[in-house]
Amino acid sequence: MSYPPDPNNPYGQQPPPQQQPGYGYPQQPPQQPGYGYPQGQVPPQPGYGYGYPQAPGTIQANNGYINIANLGMVRVATMGQRFLARLLDILISLVVLAIAFALGLAGMIGLSSDLKDCSGYDYGTVSYSNCVNEQTSASGGSIAAFFGMIAVMGIFNLLYEWLMVGLVGATLGKMALGLRVVKEADGQNPGVGGGFIRFIIPQVGAFLCFLVQLLIWLSPFFDNSGKLQGWHDRAAGTVVIKR
Repeated sequence: MSYPPDPNNPYGQQPPPQQQPGYGYPQQPPQQPGYGYPQGQVPPQPGYGYGYPQAPGTIQANNGYINIANLGMVRVATMGQRFLARLLDILISLVVLAIAFALGLAGMIGLSSDLKDCSGYDYGTVSYSNCVNEQTSASGGSIAAFFGMIAVMGIFNLLYEWLMVGLVGATLGKMALGLRVVKEADGQNPGVGGGFIRFIIPQVGAFLCFLVQLLIWLSPFFDNSGKLQGWHDRAAGTVVIKR
């Protein structure tokens, strides 16, 4: 006959023995807090895949690809492609400038042919004064034609490189080779300001010395980031990509 345990007897109640690990029971390692990730797995790091978006300008193992916001992974244009595009732009500019030069020269020659020899008129007469006025008008027209030709050349050079890159993202030469100049931060066109900065730096180099301009054009070779950014690209925050 069993009796209920006496609550006043401290020896009447014994706790059940606890199982000791190692004698037929699998051992369980103590659980450590994993901060939301399973043990033994490294949390994914942003910028290296694993479904995380990469920061703009991230280079993929220097294999010629770069991540640009709103564009994704795009290929960086090679220096050979950029050189061919520049060569095409130079040829296009030379054709346009040659046409402007020919028209200006024709105008100067035509105005020069209107010059009259006033030596056959008596000095001080009305005929002599009219002849001198005609000579002055023709000479002024020749000078105006010359400076007009220079102005057309300069304006074309300015608008072609500056506005086309700023507003469209490419000149005709770059379009022919499938190249585009974009802002590294958001993948958009450089805009009027960015296009002007990118344009004016080589022009300042040309004003100082042709070798300085050449050094600026070759400066992408000195970029060890893999983006092939020239000094003018870095100043404007742009990168040249292959579409």
